[in-house]
Amino acid sequence: MARVIFMGTPDFSVPSLAALLAGPFQVVAVVTQPDRRSGRGRRLAATPVKQAALAHGLPVLQPPTLRDPETQAELAGYRPEVIVVAAFGQILRPAVLDLPPFGCINVHASLLPRWRGAAPVQAAILAGDQVTGSTVMRMDVGMDTGPILAQAAIPIAPDDTGGSLTDKLAEHGAGLLAETLPRWLAGEITPRPQDERLATVCRPLRKEQGRIDWSRPAAEIARAVRAYNPWPAASTSYQGTQLKILQAWAEEGSRQEPPGSLLARDEAVLVVTGQGLLRLEEVQLAGRRPTPAADFVRGQRDFAGSRLGD
Repeated sequence: MARVIFMGTPDFSVPSLAALLAGPFQVVAVVTQPDRRSGRGRRLAATPVKQAALAHGLPVLQPPTLRDPETQAELAGYRPEVIVVAAFGQILRPAVLDLPPFGCINVHASLLPRWRGAAPVQAAILAGDQVTGSTVMRMDVGMDTGPILAQAAIPIAPDDTGGSLTDKLAEHGAGLLAETLPRWLAGEITPRPQDERLATVCRPLRKEQGRIDWSRPAAEIARAVRAYNPWPAASTSYQGTQLKILQAWAEEGSRQEPPGSLLARDEAVLVVTGQGLLRLEEVQLAGRRPTPAADFVRGQRDFAGSRLGD
Protein backbone atom coordinates (compact mmCIF):
# COMPACT_ATOMS: atom_id res chain seq x y z
CA MET A 1 0.00 0.00 0.00
CA ALA A 2 1.34 3.40 -0.98
CA ARG A 3 2.22 5.68 1.90
CA VAL A 4 0.27 8.96 1.60
CA ILE A 5 0.34 12.26 3.47
CA PHE A 6 -2.91 14.18 3.02
CA MET A 7 -3.11 17.98 3.24
CA GLY A 8 -6.47 19.76 3.46
CA THR A 9 -8.53 22.04 5.66
CA PRO A 10 -12.24 22.84 4.91
CA ASP A 11 -15.29 20.67 4.29
CA PHE A 12 -14.33 20.49 0.61
CA SER A 13 -11.27 18.42 1.55
CA VAL A 14 -13.02 15.73 3.60
CA PRO A 15 -14.38 13.60 0.71
CA SER A 16 -10.87 13.37 -0.77
CA LEU A 17 -9.51 12.15 2.56
CA ALA A 18 -12.35 9.63 2.75
CA ALA A 19 -11.52 8.41 -0.77
CA LEU A 20 -7.92 7.76 0.27
CA LEU A 21 -9.00 5.90 3.39
CA ALA A 22 -11.32 3.71 1.31
CA GLY A 23 -8.64 2.96 -1.31
CA PRO A 24 -5.45 0.93 -1.54
CA PHE A 25 -3.44 3.54 0.34
CA GLN A 26 -1.93 4.01 3.79
CA VAL A 27 -2.62 7.52 5.06
CA VAL A 28 0.36 7.98 7.38
CA ALA A 29 -0.38 11.58 8.43
CA VAL A 30 -2.81 14.45 7.85
CA VAL A 31 -1.69 18.08 7.66
CA THR A 32 -4.23 20.85 8.20
CA GLN A 33 -4.38 24.50 9.22
CA PRO A 34 -4.07 25.46 12.90
CA ASP A 35 -7.26 25.69 14.94
CA ARG A 36 -8.99 29.06 14.57
CA ARG A 37 -11.28 31.02 16.84
CA SER A 38 -14.79 31.30 15.46
CA GLY A 39 -18.38 32.01 16.45
CA ARG A 40 -19.68 34.51 18.96
CA GLY A 41 -17.75 32.88 21.79
CA ARG A 42 -14.52 33.03 19.78
CA ARG A 43 -13.69 29.49 20.81
CA LEU A 44 -10.93 27.51 19.13
CA ALA A 45 -12.42 25.23 16.51
CA ALA A 46 -10.76 22.30 14.77
CA THR A 47 -10.84 22.24 10.97
CA PRO A 48 -13.23 19.76 9.32
CA VAL A 49 -10.23 17.76 8.10
CA LYS A 50 -8.77 17.55 11.60
CA GLN A 51 -12.07 16.29 12.94
CA ALA A 52 -12.27 13.63 10.22
CA ALA A 53 -8.65 12.59 10.74
CA LEU A 54 -9.00 12.23 14.51
CA ALA A 55 -12.18 10.19 14.02
CA HIS A 56 -10.05 7.68 12.09
CA GLY A 57 -7.16 7.76 14.55
CA LEU A 58 -4.75 9.43 12.12
CA PRO A 59 -1.75 11.55 13.18
CA VAL A 60 -2.54 15.25 12.67
CA LEU A 61 0.03 18.00 12.04
CA GLN A 62 -0.96 21.68 12.21
CA PRO A 63 2.15 23.72 11.38
CA PRO A 64 1.61 27.47 10.95
CA THR A 65 3.93 27.25 7.93
CA LEU A 66 5.59 24.56 5.85
CA ARG A 67 8.74 26.65 5.44
CA ASP A 68 10.12 25.57 8.80
CA PRO A 69 12.95 23.03 8.31
CA GLU A 70 11.77 21.15 11.41
CA THR A 71 8.30 20.73 9.87
CA GLN A 72 9.85 19.58 6.61
CA ALA A 73 11.97 17.05 8.50
CA GLU A 74 8.87 15.80 10.32
CA LEU A 75 7.08 15.28 7.01
CA ALA A 76 10.08 13.43 5.62
CA GLY A 77 10.04 11.18 8.68
CA TYR A 78 6.70 9.73 7.55
CA ARG A 79 8.39 8.55 4.32
CA PRO A 80 5.47 9.46 2.04
CA GLU A 81 5.46 8.11 -1.51
CA VAL A 82 2.97 10.78 -2.52
CA ILE A 83 1.36 13.84 -0.94
CA VAL A 84 -2.26 14.55 -1.82
CA VAL A 85 -3.55 18.12 -1.42
CA ALA A 86 -7.15 19.38 -1.49
CA ALA A 87 -7.81 22.99 -0.43
CA PHE A 88 -5.01 23.02 2.14
CA GLY A 89 -4.59 26.79 2.27
CA GLN A 90 -0.80 27.10 2.24
CA ILE A 91 1.69 27.34 -0.61
CA LEU A 92 3.95 24.31 -0.95
CA ARG A 93 7.60 25.16 -1.44
CA PRO A 94 10.14 23.07 -3.43
CA ALA A 95 11.41 21.35 -0.27
CA VAL A 96 7.93 19.84 0.21
CA LEU A 97 7.06 19.42 -3.47
CA ASP A 98 10.21 17.37 -4.03
CA LEU A 99 9.85 15.27 -0.90
CA PRO A 100 7.79 12.26 -2.15
CA PRO A 101 8.98 10.28 -5.19
CA PHE A 102 5.54 10.52 -6.85
CA GLY A 103 5.25 14.22 -6.10
CA CYS A 104 2.41 16.29 -4.67
CA ILE A 105 -1.00 15.72 -6.27
CA ASN A 106 -3.69 18.39 -6.06
CA VAL A 107 -7.49 18.10 -6.38
CA HIS A 108 -8.71 21.39 -7.88
CA ALA A 109 -12.33 22.47 -8.34
CA SER A 110 -12.19 23.68 -11.95
CA LEU A 111 -11.20 22.55 -15.42
CA LEU A 112 -7.68 23.90 -15.42
CA PRO A 113 -6.21 26.07 -16.81
CA ARG A 114 -9.54 27.90 -16.39
CA TRP A 115 -9.91 29.41 -12.94
CA ARG A 116 -6.58 28.91 -11.30
CA GLY A 117 -6.60 30.28 -7.77
CA ALA A 118 -8.44 30.23 -4.48
CA ALA A 119 -12.10 30.69 -5.49
CA PRO A 120 -12.71 28.72 -8.71
CA VAL A 121 -16.27 27.71 -7.83
CA GLN A 122 -17.46 31.26 -7.28
CA ALA A 123 -15.54 32.50 -10.31
CA ALA A 124 -17.28 30.00 -12.59
CA ILE A 125 -20.74 31.07 -11.38
CA LEU A 126 -19.91 34.78 -11.62
CA ALA A 127 -18.71 34.34 -15.19
CA GLY A 128 -21.90 32.56 -16.20
CA ASP A 129 -20.05 29.33 -17.07
CA GLN A 130 -22.35 26.47 -18.00
CA VAL A 131 -19.81 23.76 -17.18
CA THR A 132 -17.08 23.29 -14.60
CA GLY A 133 -15.38 20.22 -13.18
CA SER A 134 -12.46 18.72 -11.31
CA THR A 135 -8.79 18.46 -12.12
CA VAL A 136 -6.18 16.17 -10.59
CA MET A 137 -2.76 17.63 -11.28
CA ARG A 138 0.86 17.27 -10.22
CA MET A 139 1.81 20.41 -8.33
CA ASP A 140 4.75 22.64 -9.22
CA VAL A 141 5.97 25.97 -7.81
CA GLY A 142 3.28 27.96 -9.67
CA MET A 143 -0.31 28.59 -8.61
CA ASP A 144 -2.28 25.67 -10.09
CA THR A 145 0.07 25.58 -13.08
CA GLY A 146 1.26 21.97 -12.85
CA PRO A 147 0.65 19.27 -15.47
CA ILE A 148 -2.75 17.56 -15.56
CA LEU A 149 -3.20 13.89 -14.66
CA ALA A 150 -6.99 13.73 -15.13
CA GLN A 151 -10.06 15.92 -15.63
CA ALA A 152 -13.82 15.44 -15.60
CA ALA A 153 -16.63 17.95 -16.24
CA ILE A 154 -20.02 18.51 -14.61
CA PRO A 155 -22.78 21.00 -15.56
CA ILE A 156 -23.53 24.05 -13.43
CA ALA A 157 -27.25 24.04 -12.60
CA PRO A 158 -29.19 27.32 -12.94
CA ASP A 159 -29.85 27.34 -9.20
CA ASP A 160 -26.38 26.26 -8.05
CA THR A 161 -24.87 28.47 -5.37
CA GLY A 162 -21.28 28.73 -4.25
CA GLY A 163 -22.15 26.36 -1.44
CA SER A 164 -24.06 23.74 -3.42
CA LEU A 165 -21.54 23.64 -6.27
CA THR A 166 -18.64 23.35 -3.84
CA ASP A 167 -20.34 20.35 -2.23
CA LYS A 168 -20.86 18.72 -5.63
CA LEU A 169 -17.27 19.29 -6.68
CA ALA A 170 -15.92 17.99 -3.37
CA GLU A 171 -17.51 14.59 -4.06
CA HIS A 172 -16.75 14.79 -7.78
CA GLY A 173 -13.08 15.56 -7.21
CA ALA A 174 -12.77 12.81 -4.61
CA GLY A 175 -14.14 10.30 -7.09
CA LEU A 176 -11.69 11.46 -9.75
CA LEU A 177 -8.84 11.20 -7.25
CA ALA A 178 -9.82 7.62 -6.38
CA GLU A 179 -9.74 6.70 -10.08
CA THR A 180 -6.54 8.56 -10.92
CA LEU A 181 -4.10 8.03 -8.06
CA PRO A 182 -3.68 4.23 -8.44
CA ARG A 183 -2.97 4.68 -12.15
CA TRP A 184 -0.47 7.45 -11.42
CA LEU A 185 1.37 5.31 -8.89
CA ALA A 186 1.38 2.41 -11.36
CA GLY A 187 3.06 4.57 -14.01
CA GLU A 188 0.06 4.47 -16.34
CA ILE A 189 -0.41 8.25 -16.71
CA THR A 190 1.67 10.73 -18.67
CA PRO A 191 1.07 14.25 -17.26
CA ARG A 192 -0.31 16.74 -19.77
CA PRO A 193 0.98 20.35 -19.67
CA GLN A 194 -1.62 23.08 -19.32
CA ASP A 195 -2.31 25.39 -22.25
CA GLU A 196 -1.20 28.80 -20.98
CA ARG A 197 -3.21 30.54 -23.70
CA LEU A 198 -6.43 29.40 -21.99
CA ALA A 199 -5.43 30.29 -18.43
CA THR A 200 -7.65 32.48 -16.23
CA VAL A 201 -7.02 33.42 -12.60
CA CYS A 202 -9.38 34.08 -9.68
CA ARG A 203 -8.46 35.84 -6.46
CA PRO A 204 -9.41 34.87 -2.89
CA LEU A 205 -12.87 36.03 -1.84
CA ARG A 206 -13.13 39.18 0.26
CA LYS A 207 -16.06 40.20 2.41
CA GLU A 208 -16.53 43.50 0.60
CA GLN A 209 -17.10 41.69 -2.71
CA GLY A 210 -20.59 40.84 -1.55
CA ARG A 211 -21.72 44.46 -1.60
CA ILE A 212 -24.26 44.89 -4.40
CA ASP A 213 -23.81 47.66 -6.95
CA TRP A 214 -27.35 48.22 -8.22
CA SER A 215 -26.08 50.01 -11.32
CA ARG A 216 -24.86 46.64 -12.64
CA PRO A 217 -27.14 44.47 -14.85
CA ALA A 218 -29.68 42.28 -13.08
CA ALA A 219 -28.24 39.10 -14.63
CA GLU A 220 -24.81 39.91 -13.22
CA ILE A 221 -26.21 40.66 -9.76
CA ALA A 222 -28.22 37.43 -9.80
CA ARG A 223 -25.04 35.45 -10.49
CA ALA A 224 -23.31 37.24 -7.63
CA VAL A 225 -26.19 36.32 -5.30
CA ARG A 226 -25.67 32.66 -6.20
CA ALA A 227 -21.88 32.75 -6.16
CA TYR A 228 -21.57 34.47 -2.79
CA ASN A 229 -24.06 32.21 -1.01
CA PRO A 230 -23.21 31.31 1.75
CA TRP A 231 -20.12 33.56 2.00
CA PRO A 232 -19.55 36.44 1.84
CA ALA A 233 -23.26 36.74 0.89
CA ALA A 234 -24.57 39.36 -1.49
CA SER A 235 -25.80 42.28 0.59
CA THR A 236 -27.12 45.81 0.46
CA SER A 237 -28.58 48.24 2.98
CA TYR A 238 -32.22 48.88 3.79
CA GLN A 239 -33.03 51.88 5.99
CA GLY A 240 -29.49 51.83 7.36
CA THR A 241 -29.47 48.09 8.16
CA GLN A 242 -27.68 45.35 6.26
CA LEU A 243 -29.96 43.23 4.11
CA LYS A 244 -28.59 40.00 2.65
CA ILE A 245 -30.03 38.82 -0.66
CA LEU A 246 -29.96 35.03 -0.43
CA GLN A 247 -31.94 34.13 -3.54
CA ALA A 248 -32.93 36.24 -6.53
CA TRP A 249 -33.57 35.99 -10.25
CA ALA A 250 -33.05 38.41 -13.12
CA GLU A 251 -36.04 39.58 -15.14
CA GLU A 252 -36.29 41.70 -18.24
CA GLY A 253 -37.86 45.12 -18.00
CA SER A 254 -37.00 48.79 -17.88
CA ARG A 255 -38.04 51.45 -15.39
CA GLN A 256 -37.44 55.15 -14.92
CA GLU A 257 -36.67 54.81 -11.22
CA PRO A 258 -32.99 54.92 -10.20
CA PRO A 259 -31.09 51.64 -9.56
CA GLY A 260 -31.88 50.16 -6.15
CA SER A 261 -35.51 51.31 -6.19
CA LEU A 262 -37.98 48.77 -4.81
CA LEU A 263 -41.15 47.79 -6.62
CA ALA A 264 -44.04 45.56 -5.62
CA ARG A 265 -45.94 43.72 -8.36
CA ASP A 266 -48.58 41.25 -7.24
CA GLU A 267 -46.61 38.94 -4.92
CA ALA A 268 -43.26 39.80 -6.51
CA VAL A 269 -40.63 42.04 -4.95
CA LEU A 270 -38.48 43.67 -7.63
CA VAL A 271 -35.42 45.90 -7.58
CA VAL A 272 -34.50 48.25 -10.39
CA THR A 273 -30.94 47.66 -11.67
CA GLY A 274 -28.75 49.19 -14.31
CA GLN A 275 -30.25 46.77 -16.83
CA GLY A 276 -33.37 44.79 -16.08
CA LEU A 277 -35.06 43.94 -12.78
CA LEU A 278 -33.97 41.67 -9.94
CA ARG A 279 -36.74 39.58 -8.40
CA LEU A 280 -36.03 38.97 -4.72
CA GLU A 281 -36.97 35.49 -3.44
CA GLU A 282 -35.26 35.21 -0.05
CA VAL A 283 -33.67 37.89 2.14
CA GLN A 284 -32.23 38.26 5.61
CA LEU A 285 -32.22 41.46 7.63
CA ALA A 286 -29.31 41.77 10.06
CA GLY A 287 -30.08 40.00 13.33
CA ARG A 288 -33.02 38.08 11.89
CA ARG A 289 -33.63 34.75 10.21
CA PRO A 290 -33.84 34.27 6.43
CA THR A 291 -37.35 34.85 5.14
CA PRO A 292 -39.19 34.83 1.79
CA ALA A 293 -39.05 38.30 0.28
CA ALA A 294 -42.85 38.52 0.04
CA ASP A 295 -43.20 37.81 3.77
CA PHE A 296 -40.50 40.33 4.59
CA VAL A 297 -42.31 43.05 2.66
CA ARG A 298 -45.52 42.49 4.59
CA GLY A 299 -43.74 43.42 7.79
CA GLN A 300 -42.16 46.60 6.42
CA ARG A 301 -44.02 49.86 5.97
CA ASP A 302 -43.20 51.94 2.91
CA PHE A 303 -41.05 49.12 1.46
CA ALA A 304 -42.32 49.63 -2.10
CA GLY A 305 -41.03 52.95 -3.34
CA SER A 306 -38.00 53.01 -1.06
CA ARG A 307 -34.47 52.37 -2.26
CA LEU A 308 -31.78 49.84 -1.41
CA GLY A 309 -28.13 50.76 -1.03
CA ASP A 310 -26.15 53.61 0.44
